[in-house]
Amino acid sequence: MMLALRKTSTAFGLDVVEVDEPGPPAAHEVQIEIAATGICGSDLHVYESTPGYEFMHDRLPVTLGHEFAGTVAAAGSATTSFRVGDRVTAWPTTACGDCFHCRAERPQDCQAREVIGLHIDGGFAARVNVPAGNCYRLPEGLDLDLAALSEPLSIAENALDVGECAAGDAVVVLGPGPIGVALAWLAQHRGCAPVLLAGLHDSGRLALARRMGVEHCVDLADEPLADAVQRVFSRPVDRVIEATGVVDSVHQGLAVLRSSGILVVAGIHSQPIEIPLTQLVRDKKQLRAAHDTKAAAWPRVLAVLAEHGERLSEMITDRLPLADAIDGFERARNRDAMKILLKPETT
Repeated sequence: MMLALRKTSTAFGLDVVEVDEPGPPAAHEVQIEIAATGICGSDLHVYESTPGYEFMHDRLPVTLGHEFAGTVAAAGSATTSFRVGDRVTAWPTTACGDCFHCRAERPQDCQAREVIGLHIDGGFAARVNVPAGNCYRLPEGLDLDLAALSEPLSIAENALDVGECAAGDAVVVLGPGPIGVALAWLAQHRGCAPVLLAGLHDSGRLALARRMGVEHCVDLADEPLADAVQRVFSRPVDRVIEATGVVDSVHQGLAVLRSSGILVVAGIHSQPIEIPLTQLVRDKKQLRAAHDTKAAAWPRVLAVLAEHGERLSEMITDRLPLADAIDGFERARNRDAMKILLKPETT
């Protein structure tokens, strides 16, 4: 038996329960012994049962957890790319393999895709079976806890790709949660300059971002975004990446974006938005959406973690046993932490 953190009903909350360990992996699967799994904003939405996650209702109960790393404990009979003892992480999106998106090697666009830890059992447990094709071997020496950051970093890396963010671009990132901080740090790592990270009543998280090396941070409770942009950039910016899930942030971002600039919406929004399309068209501003990631992002973020692990480890503010998962979720909801890792226990 093992402890697992599960969504068992459509009501608010999660349950830490004992479940059977997974059986042997299927032919093209590996079984991963989990070292650590991060609490994601999506997990918080599931915890709160906010709109947008109704797709889970018919799948319950489901073990959550999609930001994980660990060691291969068993390999399926047809699996040749990994062996027992390999240290791995996994892209949690699984695709059908047959649709035109999959045939075009765009599994992230498959309309039948499922997510480990949302549709099917995930990493908030001691072990999980996943497709071997979704796994990535870790660079030598990369700490397993740190490797659990690879999934959120890949999300951020992909959002920067969607925004075509390049060296020299003036970039605003809205929202200093884990994805937003990763976005700002990775944008600077690309050579984007300047980069401004903005939050509202988020002085603690902004201070953490500064310690990581994000040069320009502003709490919008102290300074309006338009004023901060004028102070830092002296002009409208080339790119805005929204990672708040708050509708007003999109409007604020569009207001400081230059003509023909790109705004990427990376947050999950539970409310609709009204946009003055005529003004958007006349200003030729580009509104794009970034969700999930792409295969190309994973090797890049693993290399970044291997090279800059000490700096990026600042994002991990807490490590808790899985038995204390609810306390961890409440801390994350209250913004008392940045990235909380849950460590499994075998019973």
